[in-house]
Amino acid sequence: MINQSLKNKKVLISAGASGIGWSTTKLCLSRGATVFICDINKKYLIKTKKHALYNKKLFVHECDASNEDQVLNFFKNVKKKTKKIDALINNIGIAGPTGSLEKLKSKDWENTIHTDINSHFYFTKQAIPLIKKSKNGSIVNISSTAGILGFPLRSPYAASKWAIIGVTKTLAMELGKFNIRVNAVCPGTIKGDRMKRVIKDKAKFTKVSAKVIEKDFISMSSMKQWIMEEDIGKMCSFLISDESIRVSGQVISVDGHTERND
Repeated sequence: MINQSLKNKKVLISAGASGIGWSTTKLCLSRGATVFICDINKKYLIKTKKHALYNKKLFVHECDASNEDQVLNFFKNVKKKTKKIDALINNIGIAGPTGSLEKLKSKDWENTIHTDINSHFYFTKQAIPLIKKSKNGSIVNISSTAGILGFPLRSPYAASKWAIIGVTKTLAMELGKFNIRVNAVCPGTIKGDRMKRVIKDKAKFTKVSAKVIEKDFISMSSMKQWIMEEDIGKMCSFLISDESIRVSGQVISVDGHTERND
């Protein structure tokens, strides 16, 4: 039987053209949703716009999520197509610098905090009025296990992901009376391009081989395996579907059970 758990739902996904965002986008489309995505990466935008040519339920826009004016323009385009949305998946986030805190450059810290927190604010602020028009609205914020356990040598990233959990808990309290659910998903070690860069940067900083670093990352979970982008997409799909109608204010890890994060 074809899963149509998101049939007729209108879903907005930030940073939706690659990685977790694109995996989630494809899954939502396959389950019947109409999906609006934005991204800053032109290479991935070209790919997804080609996809949109033959899938009329996919709408793709270029947008720098850390620029409020561009976010406002993105929502203007969304409002031309629909008067309400049923779900927002805040997927924006950059890895930030690798290094001990005292050696970090202030501009790198500030850029990570700005991108990883303020973008969520920009998107959520604009999305709430549209989600209030839904009978069963949902917001999913992508945090990280770093937002629960911390992450040595990645302090700005960890700080931003802890902040997202605080916003999630608060928004769940604010929006519950409008029948809007708000949850955070915390991915563990995701197999993909971002982790390749993180491993490379950590190897360079610690002067340990990338293969050793990669093995160590995988060993941090009790299941001793990578988490796939599709795993996060499936959890997001569940949280924006009617199957999770009483789930709100939760911080849900999809990480193979992280035992440590050092």
